[in-house]
Amino acid sequence: MAYRFQSQAPYGRALAPATPMHSLLAQVLGITALGLCVTALAAWLFQDVGPGIGLVAMIVGFILLLSIYAVRQNETLSLVLFYAFTFAEGVGIAPVIGQYVRAFGPDVVVNAALTTGLGMFALAAIVYATGLDLRRFQGIFFIALLGLVVLGIVSIFVRFLHPETYAWLTLVIFSGLVLIDFARLRAGGDGLTPVLMATGIYLDAINIFLALLQIFGGRRSSD
Repeated sequence: MAYRFQSQAPYGRALAPATPMHSLLAQVLGITALGLCVTALAAWLFQDVGPGIGLVAMIVGFILLLSIYAVRQNETLSLVLFYAFTFAEGVGIAPVIGQYVRAFGPDVVVNAALTTGLGMFALAAIVYATGLDLRRFQGIFFIALLGLVVLGIVSIFVRFLHPETYAWLTLVIFSGLVLIDFARLRAGGDGLTPVLMATGIYLDAINIFLALLQIFGGRRSSD
């Protein structure tokens, strides 16, 4: 489910109005948190849907994601599309979450969600406390992400990569993207709107959560 793209803006050129750092942080995290709540609600409401409906929802979600970037200058419309996207994502991952709940119980999902939240908080704290800035490596991480997507597609047809290995690769790449996204946020956004920054952090969280779900579930199945 690893999909993500982001418009690249030079560090010194703002495409969105300047916002005080703390105000921008609160705005972006507020949008992201509400989006994650919408996803959780949708996943709960549609926990019994089949994989077919989940696949359709993921396709709809991808279209909505493209639309968010297409209308990025209209912040109201892009915000509405963002929440529609997060709802579609919840429906899309509902079958996966339901499968883990049935196999291992709800605590594996709760543990993955809590670990995701605590881990992202720790990474963000590192960025804000130390000034760590990995934005110059964003091209490398983007190429790594494309490679991850290709690996995921190929592994559907050729079983050459263990699912847990893929999950660890996902965890590493998206943890790096979290550091980049929060460095961008700390620097004022690099010209991206709050909705676009929230979209990036939201996608980081969802992919890290799914990777941890795979890792924790794999440990349970091997016990």
